Amino acid sequence: MPERRTVALVTLGCARNEVDSEELAGRLAADGWELVENAEEADVAVVNTCGFVEAAKKDSVDALLEANDLKDHGKTQAVVAVGCMAERYGKELAEALPEADGVLGFDDYADISNRLQTILNGGSVEAHTPRDRRKLLPLSPVERQEAAAAVALPGHGTVEAPEAVPADLPEGLAPASGPRAPLRRRLDTSPVASVKLASGCDRRCSFCAIPSFRGSFVSRRPSDVLNETRWLAEQGVKEVMLVSENNTSYGKDLGDIRLLESLLPELAAVDGIERVRVSYLQPAEMRPGLIDVLTSTEKVAPYFDLSFQHSAPDVLRAMRRFGDTDRFLELLETIRSKAPTAGARSNFIVGFPGETEADFAELERFVTHARLDAVGVFGYSDEDGTEAATYEHKLDQDVVDERLAHLSRLAEELTAQRAEERIGETLEVLVESVDEEDGWIGRAAHQAPETDGQVVLTTADGTSPDLAPGRMVRAKVVGTEGVDLVAECLFEEAAR
Repeated sequence: MPERRTVALVTLGCARNEVDSEELAGRLAADGWELVENAEEADVAVVNTCGFVEAAKKDSVDALLEANDLKDHGKTQAVVAVGCMAERYGKELAEALPEADGVLGFDDYADISNRLQTILNGGSVEAHTPRDRRKLLPLSPVERQEAAAAVALPGHGTVEAPEAVPADLPEGLAPASGPRAPLRRRLDTSPVASVKLASGCDRRCSFCAIPSFRGSFVSRRPSDVLNETRWLAEQGVKEVMLVSENNTSYGKDLGDIRLLESLLPELAAVDGIERVRVSYLQPAEMRPGLIDVLTSTEKVAPYFDLSFQHSAPDVLRAMRRFGDTDRFLELLETIRSKAPTAGARSNFIVGFPGETEADFAELERFVTHARLDAVGVFGYSDEDGTEAATYEHKLDQDVVDERLAHLSRLAEELTAQRAEERIGETLEVLVESVDEEDGWIGRAAHQAPETDGQVVLTTADGTSPDLAPGRMVRAKVVGTEGVDLVAECLFEEAAR
């Protein structure tokens, strides 16, 4: 009988990383590893790191050090770093963080089981030398699909032939239906799950290093996205969130830039799925047809996660982005003319090199008039290898901090006001969890997981309703708590 091997996956960062972790979990489960929830109960703790900004990198290092501490008083024998930070820094991270027993890049994912076994046995796996992953694929998107079969694309599945996948897969493991379809194992029981549309990014925003370590943009085949969604529905998932670095580019390397418009109705029609949500939309690439599908398709959330980043023209050009305050407001007006209660969120960078007081005032003007449901604000900091890191006219840190605090306060006030505007609205709320103090918690169509607030559900007599995770209920908004809503269940109306 094979020796029992246990592994825990600790995931940091965005929803894309969560998908990557579940693919790693699938590969490991298929090779006989037992997945455990807590790192202290595992032989190997695998930390899926984030390498986006300094704060995220610090969190990743802290998580690795915390896992390493378990080796002194827990079962854990090895700690391994994977994910974006491991891919981005490779040998440099391994040398700076000897507490990690292994630093594995994306190219190691296909053979993750053997890599971990080697480390567990006391051997070593050499950390890679980072490279610009954009150069691994043809410059032209239409030439990428065939070449991509030989490149590691986390969340896209294996590069082995389908027959290499064991026929007797453990229960709860998504079978690979093709050479790019992933083995996947769910790591929680949430009624919500993310599905990758693509990997990489072709944009060249001057502040962002992601394309250099995530690579060029590569779409997944619609059939793989559909099959994975069907499998998730069989696992009890009610809402799928489509993720990638840029969902508005989906299909351009498959010969159809409008492929998302045709895929969304098919996903919404999957038996068991109650809501489809699209994240990570580029304002400059929004198309009238995509807006129409997002605002008029049953079970597709009228939700717009728009990456504005700023609204002052000079700052946007320095960022190598497009648009301005008035164009962005027109886009939001177009969306709301088709779906008045549509959700909209965005992130902004303040203190970008060369940002003047007038530029900051222009950003304030946009945020004040945009009526966004959720806003993320970040202070600029140099990122290794980015164009912006070489710019002159850097702002003093105290100026960046002051603008960050000011816009954050304004955003908090404005999003609370936007929540109050929703009092009286009737929502479709997906029940997700129960809280000891608040009772049942869910999310409406304008609220993405973890980022956009939640709905606290109650009844006409003020008590917590009798519900279950995964149920979709209609509820009327009767109050707010910041960006969070308090809504009264309407049980006399249809509920699923």
